Amino acid sequence: MSDNKRKGIYLLPNLLTTAGLFSGFYAVVASMNGRFEAAAIAVFIAMVFDSLDGRVARITNTQSEFGAEYDSMADMVSFGVAPALVAYNWGLTELGKFGWLAAFIYVAGAALRLARFNTQVGVADKRFFQGLASPAAAAVVSGLVWVGQGYGLNGDDWGVVVALVTGIAGLLMVSNFKYNSFKEVNWHGKVPFVAILIVMLIFVVVATEPALVLFLVFLMYALAGPINTFRTVDKVTLQDVVGDHEEDADFPTKETSEAEYETPKHTYEADEEEKK
Repeated sequence: MSDNKRKGIYLLPNLLTTAGLFSGFYAVVASMNGRFEAAAIAVFIAMVFDSLDGRVARITNTQSEFGAEYDSMADMVSFGVAPALVAYNWGLTELGKFGWLAAFIYVAGAALRLARFNTQVGVADKRFFQGLASPAAAAVVSGLVWVGQGYGLNGDDWGVVVALVTGIAGLLMVSNFKYNSFKEVNWHGKVPFVAILIVMLIFVVVATEPALVLFLVFLMYALAGPINTFRTVDKVTLQDVVGDHEEDADFPTKETSEAEYETPKHTYEADEEEKK
């Protein structure tokens, strides 16, 4: 009887993944009907479900290969296709080929980012993401649309800005810039009482202007990778930024560059001593 166990899938985590997938699909449909604010909010709701399904699977010990693959496919829709189409329908249609090319760069970047992430599971440093994570990139693009709608802006008038933000977000996803994953934060440990007050203050700030605050937060996070890299690395080449790395990209810091420079010098001096 044990050899003929019925195969199935775990309901709860996959139900959350389905909810995220539905949110991404709804965002596409809403943008096609001109409801851009609802479309942008739906992408952020998909982010909530995406953050829950994995945690629920780990807490309930219901991880599975099917769940991982299903989550990846859902992410491609919610954080790859949906934000690109929302941005395209809002502010890129008047740009012609330049507009849909910017949207395609984002979609292709999301697909490559997810594929690379799946191949690096168990190898990459869990403290960092290699390249901007697709949910964060989706938050930047969708947040821009949400802010524009909230302030009554016409997306067609800001088409160039929308194209640049969308295209750059797509390129950041396939870059080798390191982003903090915040997975090393101890959520089970005790914190000072003032930390709760700070969290309450953050909720109040977000509630006052959710579109603007969320957009600025994720925009700063997206810029943090390149800024920290150029601030700490002595020399950054194109190969370092977009080169092929089987594991996490490790930019040479100023200290490692100096060490690599000094090592051949000591070797040369030692060789000269031996000749004498």
